[in-house]
Amino acid sequence: MDYDPMAMDDAESLGPVVKISQADSVRVKFELQNADISFANSLRRVMLAEIPTIAIDLVEIESNSSVLADEFIAHRLGLIPLNAEGVEHLLYSRDCDCEEYCENCSVKLTLHAKCTGYENMSVSARDLVPVGERINQSLGTPVINDKDGTGSLILKLRPEQEIKLECIAKKGIAKEHAKWAPSAAIGFEYDPHNKLRHLDLWYEKDPKSEWPPSEYAKWEEPPVEGEPFDFDAVPNHFYYNVETAGNLPPDGIVTEGIKVIQQKLAGLIHELTEGEGEGGYDGPRSPDYNSGPDTGYGYSTSYGGNGGNQSAWGGGGGTTPFGGQTSYGGGGWS
Repeated sequence: MDYDPMAMDDAESLGPVVKISQADSVRVKFELQNADISFANSLRRVMLAEIPTIAIDLVEIESNSSVLADEFIAHRLGLIPLNAEGVEHLLYSRDCDCEEYCENCSVKLTLHAKCTGYENMSVSARDLVPVGERINQSLGTPVINDKDGTGSLILKLRPEQEIKLECIAKKGIAKEHAKWAPSAAIGFEYDPHNKLRHLDLWYEKDPKSEWPPSEYAKWEEPPVEGEPFDFDAVPNHFYYNVETAGNLPPDGIVTEGIKVIQQKLAGLIHELTEGEGEGGYDGPRSPDYNSGPDTGYGYSTSYGGNGGNQSAWGGGGGTTPFGGQTSYGGGGWS
C-alpha cells in the first residue's frame, strides 16, 4: 500500500494513530499517537493483566513416584503456556452451571509416563494430551516452540519411576494469577529525550554518556540547546514493545487489549445511563441537586429517597443530629 501523506494527516487529525515498526511471531513494536497518557497506560495495563487466556488450574495426581512433591509438580504444570486462541468461546468457571468443571468451561489434559529404560527420562509439555471435544481443537494444547519439539520440561524420572495425572485447564486473567498472563513483558516508553523532564536522571559525571538514548530517540527531534521549556507540553507519542508468552500471538494481545477496554467503557456507560428517562437514576448528582430543606448534607442518592431528610438507605425513622432518618428506621431520636 502506497504512503499517502494527505490521508495520514487527515487520520492524525481525527483520532489516535498506530504505526507498526516490527511484527513477528514473538513480538510487535508500534507507536501510538494522538492519545492521552492515561489511555496509553491503560492499554499497557490491560494487555498485562486483563486479557483472558487459559492455564492449568486443577491437577488430580493418581500416581507419583518421582522425587518431586505433588504440589511442586502442580505448580510447574500451571505455568506451562497453553494455546488460548478461541478462549472467548469458553466460559469462566464462575459463570458456568456445572458443579466443578465441564467441557463448556474447561479443557482436560492427561499425562502418563513411566521410565522403563536404564537412563533418566525427561517428561515435558508435549506429553500432556488434551482429551474430549472442543470448539477449537488447538485450544488448551501446550505451546511448543523449541527446536527439539518437546516444550517446557516438567520433571525427570529415574528407572521404574512413574507419573500419572489429570489436569483441568480453565479460563482466567493475570489479575487472578500470573499463569494467565498473555505477555512475558511489555515495553512502554515516551519522550525518549526527556524533553518533558518527567525523569530525574541520576548520574556521576555526564548524563549523556551514562544514559544512552533508546532505540526510539531517532524517531523524535532532540532538544535544542537553549530552547525554552514548555510547561504546558504533554506526551503525545507512546512506544510499545509487546512480547508474547506463547499462548496468544503478539498482535492478538493488542487487539484483545483494545477489546477489553471497549467492554469496560461500555459497562461504565451502561451503569451511568441505566434507567435514564424512566424515573430511575439519571447519572451522578452533586450535593446541591434536589437537596432537602432540613439539612445541608442531604441529597437524593441512587438508593432511593428524596429530599434531605432520608439516608442513603431510605426507610422511616427518627432524625439524627445531622438531619435525616437513620438506616435502621423505627421510632427516632433527636
